[in-house]
Amino acid sequence: MERIDKVISVALNVSRTDARAILKKGLVTVNGSVEKNIGARVDEHKADICFNGSKINYNKFVYIMMNKPKGVISASEGGSEKTVVDILPQEMKRKNLFPAGRLDKDTTGFVLITDDGDFAHRILSPKNHIPKTYIATLDKPFDDDLVNAFEQGIELTDGLCMPAQILALNDEKTVAQVTIKQGMYHQIKRMFKKFSITVIELKRVKMGGLFLDESLDYGDCRYMSQEEINLVENCK
Repeated sequence: MERIDKVISVALNVSRTDARAILKKGLVTVNGSVEKNIGARVDEHKADICFNGSKINYNKFVYIMMNKPKGVISASEGGSEKTVVDILPQEMKRKNLFPAGRLDKDTTGFVLITDDGDFAHRILSPKNHIPKTYIATLDKPFDDDLVNAFEQGIELTDGLCMPAQILALNDEKTVAQVTIKQGMYHQIKRMFKKFSITVIELKRVKMGGLFLDESLDYGDCRYMSQEEINLVENCK
């Protein structure tokens, strides 16, 4: 059960003060009856709650899949820089949204945006080892020595990388699929750089057990289903 003013605030993406004003004006009905009591509690998932005659949908948390474009930072606030939250469609914006994990400014692909802090902590916690898969375009081919080193774990200046998997996606071995279980700063680029290979393009295509929706163009996003949310977290 939730307070009706909180339900209205979240569902309509307005402040709690505005939600209370809406209630006092008699613009909200619960199961067909006008509800003006700002402290009333309702079953937010079963009650028929309407604003101005239109049914509203209440989701305590939201989970959004975005195909991040280049030039946008993975943050909720970026000062003068555009963030993944900034480019969300207006109807999807609500308070406290943030990206669960970061991609470099010039890296593209799957970013998960949510307001569920507990969920984000679980999928980002190093002890849970949620894998992330990327497609890397390289300036030169890689060899078996690099493959073996990735699988053993590469030592970087800030620590030892956990074992990573790499798979060639073209005959020239200049496009690779890389799966890691950490989120160290510029990790994949620095791993390749140890072998004097530069990553030209990098795109995240999978988080946990969930692939990026291929129908999403750069900058596009959509809500995730509960099944998809589970796939991110329960991928072992």
